[in-house]
Amino acid sequence: MANARQLYGCNFEIFGKVQGVSFRKYTEKQSKQLGIRGWVMNTKHGTVQGELEGTGEQLQQMKSWLQTKGSPESHIEKTSFSDLRQISKYHFDNFSIRE
Repeated sequence: MANARQLYGCNFEIFGKVQGVSFRKYTEKQSKQLGIRGWVMNTKHGTVQGELEGTGEQLQQMKSWLQTKGSPESHIEKTSFSDLRQISKYHFDNFSIRE
């Protein structure tokens, strides 16, 4: 298992009914509960994408949430995650919704 203090980053994109269903708001809430930093935004082609930073365990929990839960009204068809990359420090101060 990786060093528990090691930080990682990854990008994600979520496909399905994920816009107009408070997906970004719920993603922000879940990220803050897990202590993850990064951002989330809607794309012009109907998906939601963003970037996550945290420990391996935090990111695993968040990826699972993004794949199986999302917001109550969402319908997740497909999720795409970049490979985890080791980072030496956080690049974001918190988790935010980008317009």
